[in-house]
Amino acid sequence: MAAPEERELTAEQTERLLQFQDLTGIESMDQCRDTLEQHNWNIEAAVQDRLNEQEGVPSVFNPPPSRPLQVNTADHRIYSYVVSRPQPRGLLGWGYYLIMLPFRFTYYTLLDIFRFAVRFIRPDPRSRVTDPVGDIVSFIHMFEEKYGRIHPVFYQGTYSQALNDAKRELRFLLVYLHGDDHQDSDEFCRNTLCAPEVITLINTRMLFWACSTNKPEGYRVSQALRENTYPFLAMIMLKDRRMTVVGRLEGLIQPDDLINQLTFIMDANQTYLVSERLEREERNQTQVLRQQQDEAYLASLRADQEKERKKKEERERKKRKEEEVQQQKLAEERRRQVRRKCSWEVQQQHWLQALLLLLPASFPSWSACPLVSNQTLSSYNPASASYVLLWGFLGRVLSCAGHAMPWH
Repeated sequence: MAAPEERELTAEQTERLLQFQDLTGIESMDQCRDTLEQHNWNIEAAVQDRLNEQEGVPSVFNPPPSRPLQVNTADHRIYSYVVSRPQPRGLLGWGYYLIMLPFRFTYYTLLDIFRFAVRFIRPDPRSRVTDPVGDIVSFIHMFEEKYGRIHPVFYQGTYSQALNDAKRELRFLLVYLHGDDHQDSDEFCRNTLCAPEVITLINTRMLFWACSTNKPEGYRVSQALRENTYPFLAMIMLKDRRMTVVGRLEGLIQPDDLINQLTFIMDANQTYLVSERLEREERNQTQVLRQQQDEAYLASLRADQEKERKKKEERERKKRKEEEVQQQKLAEERRRQVRRKCSWEVQQQHWLQALLLLLPASFPSWSACPLVSNQTLSSYNPASASYVLLWGFLGRVLSCAGHAMPWH
């Protein structure tokens, strides 16, 4: 039984397919399509399910069987570092914490219910990304106005472009998602992210992409990375030929601690970049060698073509020369024929003149000759000249014989 033909994708589905591939790093387009179709083309659910698989969490669309699956997470382990808020100290601190706990719980519960109701009534406008580059530029301007112009170099492009550049350059990509409403965001940006030693580390060893989750582009990345709290940092790199999250840092982290954690993540995964760099150099060398071989082949082919062209030109030159020589021979032969013809006619004229001198005076007038006229004598004609010669010869014979002519 023949397999059914695959249905063609719409423009929106194609865009979601490419977006899902950029977010997950899956190279197989068929695998990306199967995953999206399994999730009814819900890209957020598909990305979340993909991240759950990487972290060893069972997929909600593939419930575990009665016997638990043996998942090997050695190659997909993500380093996670979460900084919890400091616990209250002393009797006064615990008293304040216990008093505020019901109010805090009620506040966040009502806030979540309100957000859920709003999203149920009206879709979140952040889910529609219309100007991703504009979202990045707007966030950078906001960051500089609020925290100053001394900060790590922001990548001024979309998240997909940052992934592609990090993949092409074989560099680490540090992603920062900014929660505008979180209480620790200002302190993190002002004291940690803008610390000179942090700036030096980020600018020298990685690409840095950041955006606010209030922006559509930041919200889209947030749905893919699924952060739990803010501030949130994710370290992404090319691992096993796909862009993979290798580290997650969440919470208010201090500058020295941040440097230590980032350095640890990079050192733990540096071997993957080195291996990929060696493989890429080997592929480049192979490509260069193949290109050199192709160039040598083309050079040899051009040399052979040039030799063949010169041989062809030489053959054509010889042919033209032979034709010219043949034409010259034919022209010379025609000139010789003309000269022979003219010489014979001149000789006949000489003979005719000599014959006229030999004829006796008593020979009848040339006018008696049927073919002799003044025009004949004045203009030479070979046929009439021959007749005249014959006529003169006959008269000469008769004169010598002594016979009397009837008209004598």
